[in-house]
Amino acid sequence: MKLTEIIASGAIVTALQSRERDGVITELIEALAATSPTVAKHKSELIAKVLEREKRGSTGFGKGVAVPHVKHAAIESMTSAIGLSQQGVDFASLDKQPVYSVFLLVSPESKPEAHLQAMEVIFKNLSKDTFRRFLRQAGSPDEVVALLEEADAQHLAG
Repeated sequence: MKLTEIIASGAIVTALQSRERDGVITELIEALAATSPTVAKHKSELIAKVLEREKRGSTGFGKGVAVPHVKHAAIESMTSAIGLSQQGVDFASLDKQPVYSVFLLVSPESKPEAHLQAMEVIFKNLSKDTFRRFLRQAGSPDEVVALLEEADAQHLAG
């Protein structure tokens, strides 16, 4: 599985407006809704489910990154949004540091193995210092897509 297969190219927000976790999650679900009629139809339910998941435990795993995620029965194919914040967002991260890069993953309930694969690909890349640094510095959706394509190429080569 490749990052470019997971990320909806129209759902890359390089300048998140919100400075709060709940607002960022809403912004990213709205960005996905603009690319997917199914997400749009279930937008408020998806937002509620992601926020409920965050209350059980933060998806901010440290190093300036968070990966909120949700599975939903109406979703037919996996999709993801990326949001970048210059100011940083309090995600109640494990390391207590602000989050600058957010990957929001929406998956079909019927494909838990694909959800795990996607999470693995996302985490594998986010665990690399260079990837996180370049992602945080990306100024446009095109720059983010170029970084994702480069990461996919390295994954295939490695």
